[in-house]
Amino acid sequence: MKWGIVFDLASRRHMLAAMHQKTEHDGFWDDPDAAQEHMKKISNLQRFVQPWDELDTTLQDLRVLADLAIEEDETELEEELDAELKAAVKTLDELKLELLFGDAYDDNSAILSVNAGAGGTEACDWAAMLLRMYQRFAEAEGYEFTVVSSVDGDAAGIRNATATVHGFRAYGRLRAEVGVHRLVRLSPFDSAKRRHTSFASVDVIPEIEQDDDTIEVPPADLRIDTYHASGAGGQHVNKTDSAVRITHLPTGIVVQCQNERSQHANRRTAMQLLISQLHEQERREREEELAALRGERKDIDFGSQIRSYVLQPYTMVKDHRTNVEVAQVHAVLDGDLDEFITAYLQMKAAEGEYDEGEEN
Repeated sequence: MKWGIVFDLASRRHMLAAMHQKTEHDGFWDDPDAAQEHMKKISNLQRFVQPWDELDTTLQDLRVLADLAIEEDETELEEELDAELKAAVKTLDELKLELLFGDAYDDNSAILSVNAGAGGTEACDWAAMLLRMYQRFAEAEGYEFTVVSSVDGDAAGIRNATATVHGFRAYGRLRAEVGVHRLVRLSPFDSAKRRHTSFASVDVIPEIEQDDDTIEVPPADLRIDTYHASGAGGQHVNKTDSAVRITHLPTGIVVQCQNERSQHANRRTAMQLLISQLHEQERREREEELAALRGERKDIDFGSQIRSYVLQPYTMVKDHRTNVEVAQVHAVLDGDLDEFITAYLQMKAAEGEYDEGEEN
């Protein structure tokens, strides 16, 4: 099957076999955390390879059925063959979407940040709506969604929030959401019920493992502060300095975590966020340098309006990059983002984004 060559299935099967073999080594479970991480990688790779193996088996069965239909000239077999073939083609179309995930970190989990724009309470409420939208999307996809830090708005909503989204290809899918999101609606906070426009920005970066040897963070480069966590969490959270804020002095990057009861756990998560932020900064700087060498001018998605959500005077969600329009606004706000994500990935693939990535 030629698609096996496109997706390099042979090498992936070889890698999977080697990973399974490693689980049989003595002492594999001596380090439970490392063993669990290894099993997770096996599961992710198996999730990629297994559908292709199943499709290959289906196509072989269909060849046998086709030969039988020709030999016996049976109409019923031909009808069965036609139905099975249509199902196989549909499966192939779904698997071909794998071509859209070409970024080196597409398989990673993601770190998602939402920030309210100008507009006070309206913008804070809109930021909270977006955070809920991504949480519902994550739940539908089977991802683990955890808000690790947030700052409440003065009257409603949130000023900003950061969440981790753990799951296979969380980054590959959610990176389509980076940019400014615009909401038009009748304000629930305006006694005159006037129409308001609100903005909130979304950023998504891949989560990078702390033991990634491409990023070194000397302890002298860090300032670590602890403080009382705010919001829900019970008396323990409110009365102890469990929340952790880490400042990377050379870059000024600040990360924080307050969702865990343990200061140690919050510090570990904050370091994970910092490593990922530093890695992403380095990657974006490298991309800008390459673009300058090529004489290219690349638009920076973050900070540009990518999508409008209109609730009044009509209902529509429009993505301004792909021109995809959906009338079911409430379904979108409830996490139905697949159409927008697929269209964005198709657009980036058509632009040759991943060919450039290989040069990096």
